[in-house]
Amino acid sequence: MTGRLLRRFRGLPLRSRLALLTATAVAVAVAAVSAACWFVTRAQLESERDQSLQDFRLPERHLNDYVLSCASGSQDAPVPAGVRDTVQIVLTTGKSCSFGASPIPVRVADLAVARGDLGSALRTERAENGQEMRVHTYQAVIGQGTVGVQVARPTSEIDNSMATLAWVLLLVSGIGVIGAGAAGLWVARAGLTPVDRLTEAVEHVAATEDLTVRIPVEGEDEVARLSRSFNAMTAALASSRDRQAQLIADAGHELRTPLTSLRTNIELLARSEETGRALPPDDRRALMASVKAQMTELAALIGDLQELARPDAVAPGPLEVVALHEILRSALDRARLRGPELTFVTELAPWYVRAEPAGLERALVNVLDNAVKFSPPGGTVEVTLSDGGVLTVRDHGPGIPADELPHVFDRFWRSPSARSLPGSGLGLSIVARTVHQAGGTVTLAAAEGGGTAAVVRLPGAAAPPPSVVGDERGDQA
Repeated sequence: MTGRLLRRFRGLPLRSRLALLTATAVAVAVAAVSAACWFVTRAQLESERDQSLQDFRLPERHLNDYVLSCASGSQDAPVPAGVRDTVQIVLTTGKSCSFGASPIPVRVADLAVARGDLGSALRTERAENGQEMRVHTYQAVIGQGTVGVQVARPTSEIDNSMATLAWVLLLVSGIGVIGAGAAGLWVARAGLTPVDRLTEAVEHVAATEDLTVRIPVEGEDEVARLSRSFNAMTAALASSRDRQAQLIADAGHELRTPLTSLRTNIELLARSEETGRALPPDDRRALMASVKAQMTELAALIGDLQELARPDAVAPGPLEVVALHEILRSALDRARLRGPELTFVTELAPWYVRAEPAGLERALVNVLDNAVKFSPPGGTVEVTLSDGGVLTVRDHGPGIPADELPHVFDRFWRSPSARSLPGSGLGLSIVARTVHQAGGTVTLAAAEGGGTAAVVRLPGAAAPPPSVVGDERGDQA
């Protein structure tokens, strides 16, 4: 049963649930306050009634008349003016006489009070006519003797008042609960208006994929924070979609050039085969070399695109503690093959970093390739790895103009002076991404005396951790 009610409650709209919870909370609070008020009022009235009964003393002249009347067997003595209680005389013999109402049964305690064995007695008793009475018995002295005087008051006086109070409290509580429910519904509707706007915006984005939607932000509450977060999310999604569209457009543009050249060369070879007119050996070798170069460029471009297509939040692979100087030597061997006419001046200090080995080597190769590409024939490339983990690759080429330096790490960006050189414009963006994932920084700046200096800073240490040293010793063994 409880589970069914919970399921039904959860199935209600949020504003209905808020209104119901508000009404329930108010109902519980009002019920608790009303019950406390009822009990406190009843206790106070009963205390005042008991105190009034205990303070009452029958005037002596009326007491004498009552006692004489009771002793003679007559109960014709009138009730004194202003006395609204039932008065009953209890003689020490056990005889009792009631004046003003139905007789009240005499108990042992009443006789004890009449005889002086007990100071007073207070109790609730039912009269002979069935009416419930609150009875107080006290001792009175008559001449040389004593009698008991009972003063009784109907409990219905308080019961009727309390019943009326209960109905009033119930009515007021009901009005309060209904008002609280209505107020809760209004508050929920007003409070959820920003959430409704947010819901409409989300539904609009889901239906139209329009990421330009923004929600007005008002105040500093949780709804305002949610609105700001939604606006930031849609802005980030719009920026991501724009970058994706730009990447696709740039990739298509970059792929078109090698594909067009490759198609032209292949069509020329096919036409030579179809017509039976063989190309001169030198032209054929040049054509095949061009096809091979275009295929290499296409393969490199596709590899770069795959690297950049990976989300930034996803690590490229398991991070390991690697020797940067060793990876740099491997990258230098590959760079020397691409620039055999160049001179490489190296100074490598030991430095260990935490990175993904394959990605780090690819980034270092791209930095060195950039230096090889812009170095003049017979030029020198200076490679320095300091003991602080600062790698500097300096070439003596034409350098990069100052206005182009802010764009060197952008995807597909290429300097106008380098349009004729091979490359896709993705190498340095891959370098920046890999270095940042390893916790480092990379900058390009004009070198003193001409050329360009690429500076890569990677956090690490000059000595490997003990675990790496143990692994190296195990490999050597």
